[in-house]
Amino acid sequence: MDNEPDMQDRKILAALQEDARLTNNDLAERINLSPSQCSRRRARLEREGFIAGYHARIDREKTGFGLVNFITVTLSTHNRNNAARFADLMARLPEVQEAHSLTGEMDYILKVVTRDLRGLSDFVNEMLLPHEAVQNVKTSIALETLKDTSALPL
Repeated sequence: MDNEPDMQDRKILAALQEDARLTNNDLAERINLSPSQCSRRRARLEREGFIAGYHARIDREKTGFGLVNFITVTLSTHNRNNAARFADLMARLPEVQEAHSLTGEMDYILKVVTRDLRGLSDFVNEMLLPHEAVQNVKTSIALETLKDTSALPL
């Protein structure tokens, strides 16, 4: 595995996490490095995969996705092929923002966005329940989002 980032690398990562549109000169000034050093470090962080990509953060509600739903899923059988079929399903469903394999009673938890209750119902009844890998589904709707970030505590 790659070396852990040093303090200067962490400053670069933290600054880009806050504003990925920083120019190299602005970034270098912010973290007190020369532009050439900053550019080399940033390129290395990208090459080594510490920076996985740059994305625009789109407002969920303004784009019509009024509900955030958490859905737990139990698989019908617990074998590698069934888990792979479920993973393939998750990759094909754009409503699924996150999908995590769990320990304990449920096999997976999903974070799913839908426009409304009808959209949630359609998602569960037309996409999840009919799939051969799925045995049981339980849904919860987020009433309020207190924190929503992908920022790491660098």
